[in-house]
Amino acid sequence: REHTVRTLSHGCMDPLFRATVEATHEAIINALCAATDTDGILGRRMYALPLDEVRGIMRRYESL
Repeated sequence: REHTVRTLSHGCMDPLFRATVEATHEAIINALCAATDTDGILGRRMYALPLDEVRGIMRRYESL
């Protein structure tokens, strides 16, 4: 069985990589902001990040 393979030129790859980076960045930020306090095994408690501090850090590093 034969398959045809088409390739992209290097110039077409930059927008693809940029879109991948931006989507990954957005997914990480969404995960950080959507987290909630959680109780785990043996009574361990994990706290959500304080969103005001996250926002300040992002502004400081020009990510927001």
